[in-house]
Amino acid sequence: MKTLKDYVRTIPDFPEPGIMFRDVTSILEDADGFKLAIDSLLKLLETVDCDVIAGAESRGFIFGAPLAYALGKPFVLIRKKGKLPCKTVSMEYELEYGSAEIEMHEDSIKPGQRVVLVDDLIATGGTIEASAKLVEKLGGEVVKIIFLMELAGLNGKERLKQYDVEAVITYEGK
Repeated sequence: MKTLKDYVRTIPDFPEPGIMFRDVTSILEDADGFKLAIDSLLKLLETVDCDVIAGAESRGFIFGAPLAYALGKPFVLIRKKGKLPCKTVSMEYELEYGSAEIEMHEDSIKPGQRVVLVDDLIATGGTIEASAKLVEKLGGEVVKIIFLMELAGLNGKERLKQYDVEAVITYEGK
């Protein structure tokens, strides 16, 4: 029986020398791999009481929406600035080179709602930290943050130490 790690294609020296790129598309392109990914993420939520699943653009949508469906919960989009049509709240955060900004509709999270955040990969943790702050700005409580993969060498979990964070697969390097 294959493990989820068996479905992950690793591309050495991409996007630059010394980086081992962990490609999520190889999971998505295999029906068994995608099913295993969703089932594995669902296992991380077995004991979690939540009201809403939220996913960060764009791969958080791919993995978060099926989780919301399976759990019978609403799914909330966290998007890059300027992509949502209604009134939004935003959060700027630092990238390795520069900054970025994400947004949510201001009515997407109600005060007191228990929220699970989903993304495909945790590297430095900047995007998901900003996502958590947005949820909290709207009065929600982040009860769990889950990822398909973690690059432990980039210490993203440390940045998110105030949250309950889990990944299905952990790679020790970058």
